[in-house]
Amino acid sequence: MSILIYIFIIILRIIYFFLKLIPSKNKIVFISRQSNNINIDFKLLTEDLNKRYSNYKTVVLTKKIEGNIFNKIKYVFHILRQMYHIATAKVVVLDTYCIPISILKHKKNLKVIQMWHALGSFKKFGLSIKDKKEGTSTKLIRIMKMHQNYDYIFCSSKECSKNFAEAFGYDESKVLAYPLPRLDLFNDSDYKNNTVNTIYDKYPELKNKKNILYAPTFRIDGSNRKKSQSTINVEKLMDNIDYNKYNLIIKFHPLSDITINDKRVICDRCFKTSDFLFISDYVITDYSAIVYEAAYLSKPLFFYSYDIDEYTKNRDFYLNIKNDLPGLVTEDSKIIIKNIEKNKYDIDIVKQFSKKNIKKCKKSYTRDINDFIISLIGK
Repeated sequence: MSILIYIFIIILRIIYFFLKLIPSKNKIVFISRQSNNINIDFKLLTEDLNKRYSNYKTVVLTKKIEGNIFNKIKYVFHILRQMYHIATAKVVVLDTYCIPISILKHKKNLKVIQMWHALGSFKKFGLSIKDKKEGTSTKLIRIMKMHQNYDYIFCSSKECSKNFAEAFGYDESKVLAYPLPRLDLFNDSDYKNNTVNTIYDKYPELKNKKNILYAPTFRIDGSNRKKSQSTINVEKLMDNIDYNKYNLIIKFHPLSDITINDKRVICDRCFKTSDFLFISDYVITDYSAIVYEAAYLSKPLFFYSYDIDEYTKNRDFYLNIKNDLPGLVTEDSKIIIKNIEKNKYDIDIVKQFSKKNIKKCKKSYTRDINDFIISLIGK
C-alpha cells in the first residue's frame, strides 16, 4: 500500500511541475474536504473579498472524500483541479488537511493559511492525537507529509496558540490570533432575526417554553450492542427532563448516525447547531467546540461527560476538564437538569472564558482576515 501511495505522489509531483509553469494570478483559493458545499466561513470571506477587493479572483473548492472506490477515483480528479488552482494562486486558505498542499513543492510567492474549521482548542486534534484511536498513524503522517507547507495558522486567541502549534507541528510564531468569520453572524441583527423566525416557522413549539440545546461531539463508537453507549446516555438525559417546562433540542454531529425517534424532543438535521444558540436558554455539550460559540453568546453551559475516562484515553484534551470549563462537568444528566431547574450557573465565568479564548475583532472577524490575506499578496 505504501508503494502505491509513493507512486501516486510522484505522478502528482510530475504533473504539478508543469502546472507551475503557468503564471500566477491575483487569485485566492479556498479548499475544504469537510463538506461538498461551501461552509459559512468561506462564504463570508469570499463575499467580502468580492465586494471590497473585486480585482482579486476567488475560487472555492469543497469536496469530501467519501467511501466507495468510485468516489475515491472521482476525488483524484478533484485533486488535479486543486493542483491547477494552487499552482496559479497567490494565497490558499484551508480549513482542514489538503493532500496537494502538503505533498507538493510550491512556488515561492504562494502563501498558505490553515484556518482550522473549529473554534478554540478543547479536544486534541491533528498531530496531537497521532497513533491514538481517533488519530492517524505516524507512518501515514510521514508518507503524506501531513500539515506541511503552511505559512500561517489561525486560531481564536493567543491562549490557544501553543495548542495549535502542537497540533500542526509548527513553531508558535507561525500561529496568529484570527477567530473564525462565522462569529460575525452573532453580531448581525438581521441574520439573527431571520434565523430565529425560520426556526420558529419550522418548530413553533419552541416559542412557548425554555429551550435546552444538547450538542454532543462526534464519537467513534465501537460497541456491538443493540444500542450504542451514546444512545443510552442520550436517552438518560431525555428521561430526566420535565417537558411541561422545557423543550429539548438535540443536534448530533453531521457525521453521527444516532437516530432518536421520540416525539418529546426535536432531533434536528436542518439547521446549523450555532443557529439554535439564538433561541436556546441553556446549552449542554460534552467536548464539542460549540462551547466557544455558546460562551461568546453568554449562554449557561453544562458538560455531560459520561465517558470522560474513555474519551481521554482515545483522544485527550488540551483543556483541564475539571478547572478550565465554564460550567458544571458531570457524568450524571440528572444533576445537570436539577441545576438548570434551580438556575444554578455562573454567567460571569462563561464571559471570562469567552474573553480569554476568543480575541476581539478590530473591524469584523471577516474583514480582519481578508485584510491580512490582501496584505500577503501586497508583500
